[in-house]
Amino acid sequence: RRCTMRLLKAEELFRKLLEGGSKKQPRLLGLDVGSKYVGLAVSDQKNRIALPLSVLGRTKTNINLMADDFKTLVKNYSLAGLVVGYPFNLQGQSSPDASQVSLLVGELCKTGKLDDLSYTYWDENFTSKFAYSRCAHQIQDDIILQSLGSCFQLS
Repeated sequence: RRCTMRLLKAEELFRKLLEGGSKKQPRLLGLDVGSKYVGLAVSDQKNRIALPLSVLGRTKTNINLMADDFKTLVKNYSLAGLVVGYPFNLQGQSSPDASQVSLLVGELCKTGKLDDLSYTYWDENFTSKFAYSRCAHQIQDDIILQSLGSCFQLS
């Protein structure tokens, strides 16, 4: 099955967001993809800040459930697209962790449940590490830190 989710450059996705034309201001969903969890954050209605939303467990067998969850979020939050954290190295090239991000996006595409959705990759360098360094002394839960990391995708 050919994927019809649209990969856009970040500026194209943001332009689409501004030109939305719907009654409700479209929003963005940030994804912080990890090996066990996917942290989610949603932009506020004016797309100025990101708010932690939830964390989805990630397994090899739950991709259809994840796609269903994303489809529900698209409807409930009037989402215009996804901002997917992508781990580049300091030279701007894909890091070894990038394959798990690409794999997740590819699996979501194959479900066919998100065909009308656009997405972009955003350099996530240090987002989870930043959340961890800022909050680890107060928050001991890795799941919550993953969710906070997704907020930095949108900020």
